[in-house]
Amino acid sequence: MGVSGYQLIIGLAIGITLLILMIVKTRIHTFFALIISSVVTAALCGVPMDKIVSMVTTGFGNTLASIGIVVGLGILIGEVFEMSGAGEKMANTFIKIFGEGREEWALAITGFIISIPVFSDTAMLILFPIAKALSRKTKKSIVLLGMCLMYSAVITHTLVPPTPGPLAAAEQFGVPLGNMILWGVIVSIPIMIAIIFYYRYMGSKIYILPEEESENVIKDEKELPSTIASFTPILLPILLIVMNTVLTATGIENSVVEILKFIGTPVIALSISLLVSLFLLTKGMSRKEVLSRMDNGIKNAGIILLVTGGGGALGYILKESGAGDYLAQTIANTSIPPLLIPFLIASVVRVIQGSITVSIITAASISAPILLNIPGVSMTFAAISCCVGALSLSYFNDSGFWVQSNLMKLRNTKEQVLACSLQSPIAWITGFIMLMILNALFGNIV
Repeated sequence: MGVSGYQLIIGLAIGITLLILMIVKTRIHTFFALIISSVVTAALCGVPMDKIVSMVTTGFGNTLASIGIVVGLGILIGEVFEMSGAGEKMANTFIKIFGEGREEWALAITGFIISIPVFSDTAMLILFPIAKALSRKTKKSIVLLGMCLMYSAVITHTLVPPTPGPLAAAEQFGVPLGNMILWGVIVSIPIMIAIIFYYRYMGSKIYILPEEESENVIKDEKELPSTIASFTPILLPILLIVMNTVLTATGIENSVVEILKFIGTPVIALSISLLVSLFLLTKGMSRKEVLSRMDNGIKNAGIILLVTGGGGALGYILKESGAGDYLAQTIANTSIPPLLIPFLIASVVRVIQGSITVSIITAASISAPILLNIPGVSMTFAAISCCVGALSLSYFNDSGFWVQSNLMKLRNTKEQVLACSLQSPIAWITGFIMLMILNALFGNIV
């Protein structure tokens, strides 16, 4: 377009600054802020006026074409999982496996798994009664049991698709979903372990037992679905998608492999999982009840899709305007580790704005057009870098902070920060160290 590098940098800086100011300081919704920022950035970077709108709509449409159906299916599976009591069954299963005295490990793994299809805030609400009951029974602090459960849910919500943040990051960087799931889980495990040890210490410092309740808030074991039925809707699509990734990597081509790869594509795998979950988990429920919950899930999906598409529009503008190429060349000539770019952007946005999903989408939208043009950078670890950065800090501007502190009835600000904020930097640092180690070992092949 004949635009100077300085103009591209200035245009990008103004556009991103405007985006952050609109999200943090105004009543403009994140979706609309992303669209406005995309238009302003395009104009300042020298994109002809008659092409700006078509570029914004193309970026928006391309993003939703890749992940829109996957987001919707993931949310519907989560709705079925929530209404069936499968989460309680999963928790009970892990408690039996780990045995008496290791309840925090059982709850952490339950939260870790259930939050793959279910939003973390929802997972916290539907599983927290189990943590309360165990706290009263074992006399272990609700801070230990409750936060091991709830923050483990946050970890996989942040790092493992099909939740919207990591899903959008995978799309922006062109990462196969199987890769994103596999490496997201690998990075998540040491984070979860570090968090459990943190709360084993913190539970002794903030020792709180929940009050006795007159009514039983946990379903009877006979009312819950079977163990196999509870685990299948989560594990089945993961296995199918990872199978697709492995088969694609082998390069084998025959009719059977093609069928298996088709079944393992994200849309088909999640569609199969939704059908299976409806068959296994909704027995005894009326058609009206199930469809009503499905409608509720679809309504919740709308705003997520708009924000994700808005991030795609901004990323497309950065790519097509030439700003991404110019920054890539500039960074490639410096000693700055490329993976730091998405990590730092996500970290800053999370601190300023509070939302994990918005932080990941913003970081991916800005950094993907840059890193895609730097040779030797692992796109898988670049996408995960956005997610790890989004763990940076949970505090007063984060809805999850208030969900956690209110469920545990923490009213003292010091206790709220110790229980619901300081775990974030621990997760953030642990995740970054793990990411750097994996990138050093496998960055050239992933």
